[in-house]
Amino acid sequence: MLKLSGVIITFNEERNIEKCLQSLENVVDEIVVVDSFSTDNTKAICKRYNVKFVEQNFLGYIEQKNFALSQASYNHIVSLDGDESLSKILQESILDLKSNWTFDGYYANRFNNFCGQWIKHSDWYPNKKLRVFDRRKAEWKGINPHDNVQLHNTSSNIGHLKGDILHLTYQSYLEFSEKTDYFSTIAAKAYYSSGKRASIWNLIWNPSWAFFKSYVIRLGILDGKNGFIICKETGRITYLKYLKLRDLQKKDKENS
Repeated sequence: MLKLSGVIITFNEERNIEKCLQSLENVVDEIVVVDSFSTDNTKAICKRYNVKFVEQNFLGYIEQKNFALSQASYNHIVSLDGDESLSKILQESILDLKSNWTFDGYYANRFNNFCGQWIKHSDWYPNKKLRVFDRRKAEWKGINPHDNVQLHNTSSNIGHLKGDILHLTYQSYLEFSEKTDYFSTIAAKAYYSSGKRASIWNLIWNPSWAFFKSYVIRLGILDGKNGFIICKETGRITYLKYLKLRDLQKKDKENS
């Protein structure tokens, strides 16, 4: 029977980390927490559980998660963020894998809670994530802060597990707005470093399409007021990352 490592990265997750750990403790054979020197009670809460607690200065989302993978004792990984947990059904699905691991990796749907409401539409559900995988055959990639697990062999077959990753997202509109500003800055810098550039057309079309797609095509309208807020912020973060990218382009041109 194979053994599983639960791997988590954290920074100031005292609000959610206990639910995350409780959902993992009877499923995996070890829990590894890589913490970016939290200033709240995250470390104290983790120490109440049987975890391997590693402190590491934040390297970037992709880099930090790949570092966390390297700290695990076992190759078969269940990867969560500190504000995520496994539903009961997903716990049972993962336990079954210990005696019946077939694929190189497994998707699970992520179910997002926003301001106390479980969001069932827009781009937020089913928010399919590859979070159970063999680390020898996969790694975290993408463009920060949009990290995702990618298998080395693109033709690999991937399974889909029953149950949900329960994600406790923003619990106030102000928190959501502040994170939109924060993540758009990271995304703009990552785009710029990768050589991507933005035009005026990107400022007009991309945010409009992002809102329309999530609110109309993917039925965010059915989630009521919070659905509108989510889709509006989807459009706003798209606008801000291209606006900030254009600012970086302008500064580079002025300094050249």
